[in-house]
Amino acid sequence: MGSFIGSRVRRAEGDDKASGRALYVADLDVPGAWWGGAVRAELPHGRILGFDFDPDFDFESVRIVRPEDVPGENLVAAIVDDQPLLCAQEISHWGEPLLLVAAAERGLLRRALAAIQPRIEELEPTLDPELSTEVFKEITIEKGDARSRLGSAEKARAERVIEGTYFTDSQEQMYIEPQGFVAWPADGEGTVVVKGSLQCPHYVQKALMRALDLDAGRARVVQAVTGGGFGGKEDYPSVIACQAALCARAAGRPVKFLFDRHEDLAVTPKRHPARVTHRTAVDEDGKLLAMEVDLLLDGGAYTTLSPVVLSRACIHAAGAYRCDHIRIRGRVVKTHHVPYGAFRGFGAPQVCFAVERQMDRTAHALGLHPAEVRRKNQLLLGDTTATGQLLTESVGSKEVLERVLTETGFASHEWCGLRPETGRKRCGMGLAFFFHGSGFTGSGEKLLQAEVAVGLLDDGRAEVCTSSTEFGQGTLTMLLTIAADALEARLDEITFADPDTQAVPDSGPTVASRTCMIVGGSLARACRELRRRIEEKCGQEGSFSERARRFLATGGDPLVRMRYADPPGLKWDETNYRGDAYPAYGWAADIAEVEVDLDTFEVEVTRFVTAVDVGKAIQPSMVEGQIEGGSLQAIGFAHREVVETRAGRFRQDRMATCVIPTTLDAPTMEVFLVEKPFSNGPGGAKGIGELPMDGGAPAVVSAIEDALGIALDRVPATPERIARAWLAAHPEEAL
Repeated sequence: MGSFIGSRVRRAEGDDKASGRALYVADLDVPGAWWGGAVRAELPHGRILGFDFDPDFDFESVRIVRPEDVPGENLVAAIVDDQPLLCAQEISHWGEPLLLVAAAERGLLRRALAAIQPRIEELEPTLDPELSTEVFKEITIEKGDARSRLGSAEKARAERVIEGTYFTDSQEQMYIEPQGFVAWPADGEGTVVVKGSLQCPHYVQKALMRALDLDAGRARVVQAVTGGGFGGKEDYPSVIACQAALCARAAGRPVKFLFDRHEDLAVTPKRHPARVTHRTAVDEDGKLLAMEVDLLLDGGAYTTLSPVVLSRACIHAAGAYRCDHIRIRGRVVKTHHVPYGAFRGFGAPQVCFAVERQMDRTAHALGLHPAEVRRKNQLLLGDTTATGQLLTESVGSKEVLERVLTETGFASHEWCGLRPETGRKRCGMGLAFFFHGSGFTGSGEKLLQAEVAVGLLDDGRAEVCTSSTEFGQGTLTMLLTIAADALEARLDEITFADPDTQAVPDSGPTVASRTCMIVGGSLARACRELRRRIEEKCGQEGSFSERARRFLATGGDPLVRMRYADPPGLKWDETNYRGDAYPAYGWAADIAEVEVDLDTFEVEVTRFVTAVDVGKAIQPSMVEGQIEGGSLQAIGFAHREVVETRAGRFRQDRMATCVIPTTLDAPTMEVFLVEKPFSNGPGGAKGIGELPMDGGAPAVVSAIEDALGIALDRVPATPERIARAWLAAHPEEAL
């Protein structure tokens, strides 16, 4: 039987979605279900004084849940337990839930929510992260002695110190399906069931256990078909699932807790805004001598996943570059904004934008070409990263950079406004070069001990049991391919158990570019062990299902469980952030071509070329799709997607104002896959989900700078921001 890895197979869930058979949470027919919603604060900081209940409304017709009604702990279980499910005293952000209401009909729910008015004493909010005095997490990474080396460079005639400060605004995930859950009250055995749109079933289970005072056997979480996540359904489903379960407990019947798009945009976590300052010492040839980076993230009102986002941001802050002296200091602080959370890239897009802009600034200051500076300093096999990790295998850095340079001719392109141009439309090209760690940081995977299982059904099919979820990215098809190759089975001889915490082991969250490399690697080992058992007893004659049925008839053990194991030799110092941060890295380079209209300052990205080292493309079509989709998301981050706050509230809280690129905005895309296999990945594969998000913004902004000859240090590079920079450089054109 030929290998399915590297082939192009039909998507496992594609027919159900295309035919309409797939049931999203809003499609679920739940007899007798009520509707749930929240009374929310409409200011960023205050103290609850009480509530006014409209005497004309019949509150006997609804059920109200107060903080004191939470049977367990009134908190959202996360890294730090600082976020209440229902605010009892001091309000910390706009939209914070104060009370829950369950009603028999959605219209009745809306009227009930409108009939409850909180009385709040307004307090002064902290909305500028630079002024915050409460630090959620601080990290320092040091390699060599960056400060001394920078001091030496400032005195040396043949060396330069380049400084720059860069800003990235927030970004909305805009998954196709808003947040939603259905919850059932406890059954006769005390088991509470929730089913909804989510990425991480066991995260939700832990939150449910804490809030409703349940053991693991009585807290059951089931994933419904999920319409997109991008990180936005990693942490927040714990909030809405617990609130739905509390409403179901109060109502004594199932409750649907479904957001419309407005509520989803207004109160759910988004990408952390960032400020990144660089001081870089270089010699006159452009070689990096020292790098000092200071990173500040706005975490919003509660900790949520901010420490993990900061961790990845700091590790990637020096970029994919070789340097002997590096100092990185990162902080994430509390403000009275809606809590920020997980978004594809997890801190890396913010710092990648900064370091790539800094490399362009360095090239400009030295009169060098951006491609030359990157070629001179790129990390290669045998080099060490900012954490001191020695790169020993699967390093496609040179290959991806040279591929995009060859395909576009960028290395011979006169960059940054050096070409004489006339007319009201200017064209430019920009480059970004970057990497992204696959899997949890440091010892995270070892501590998690993620597990998968594969067993045999009575008809001889293999059943894969994993909590890794499908939400549009192709997880099922990728794992199906890996399992089929390892079992030497046909695709139709393999099925999947539903992501249900009572039916599947904890394989870890479906995040962090870990599903293919970590879970897929464990699944391949489990399937090979099952195949070994079958062949040992029943030989190799017949199809897989025929051999499996014979094996079952002999009484053979039909279930294999497999835990993830790190590659040998990995070492990580969590205290000092030294050592092997990730088992492997994905590498990529992007070239963006843009056209800028000098009358409107609108930007059109006309061509986008990317080369990506994926280790091994398990399913090339899906890998290319991931890269194209992630790159378009990054292009939107670069110049189109505006997410602003005013008085702590997101201004873009409708799809009419929260604009993302559509297919009509997509440029011509050219994707080139580079395969430098990783020995511990299935078939050599590494993670790919997040990497494409990192390079698009700096590549597009670099291209805008090339077109106009003006420096830009913030994304999104909106027409208003471009106009201000252009008119500052060309005051004669100001009206």
